[in-house]
Amino acid sequence: MISVFTEDGDIGCTVIQAGPCPVVNIRTPEKDGYAAIQLGYGVLKPKHLTKPLAGYFAKQGVQPVKILREFRVEDPTAYKVGDTLTVELFQEGDLVSVTGWTKGRGFAGVVKRHDFAGVGGRTHGQHNRERHPGSMGSNTFPGRVWKGKRLAGRYGNERVTIDNLPVVKVIPEKNILVVAGSVPGPKNGILLIRK
Repeated sequence: MISVFTEDGDIGCTVIQAGPCPVVNIRTPEKDGYAAIQLGYGVLKPKHLTKPLAGYFAKQGVQPVKILREFRVEDPTAYKVGDTLTVELFQEGDLVSVTGWTKGRGFAGVVKRHDFAGVGGRTHGQHNRERHPGSMGSNTFPGRVWKGKRLAGRYGNERVTIDNLPVVKVIPEKNILVVAGSVPGPKNGILLIRK
C-alpha cells in the first residue's frame, strides 16, 4: 500500500497490476447456456503445462497462461479469442469490486480469531486461563455446546469481496491500477477486479 496525496488529503491506496489479460475462450448461450468470456493472466512456459491444458491452449490458438477465470458479460460477440484486455477498461473515479483470498492464519484461539479479552489477570486462584474462551454454556439443558458458538478454529484463508473501492489512478503503460483502501490477501496475491 502507498499514500496518494489528493485535494482531500492523503489516502491509503493499494497498487494492483491489472493485466494484460488475453481472451482465451468465449461462452455463448447457444453453445454453453450462458454468456461469458474466459480471461487468462500470467505467462506460463509450455514445459510447465499438463497435456490436457497444452491441448486446450493449442486448440484456442493462444499463449499458455497461469490463471483462467470466467466473467459474465451481456454481449459475448463484442470479444474475440486472442483479444487482450488491459487496465484501460477502468477510469479514475470508477467504483470497483475486488475479490481475493485473505491471509491464512492457521488454527487460532479465540483472542486472535474473535477478539475475546481472555479471562483477565492471574489472581483468584486461576493460573493458566488468560487466553481461554471461558464458560461454554449451561449444564442440564442443552447439555451440549450450541452450534455456531465462537470458539478456536481455522482463521483466514477465506474468499472475501470488498465493494465500491474508488479507482484513484490508472497507469496504462505499466498496467497498474491504484485503488483507495485495502484489498484482501497477501502481497503478490491474485485478485479479481470487477466494475
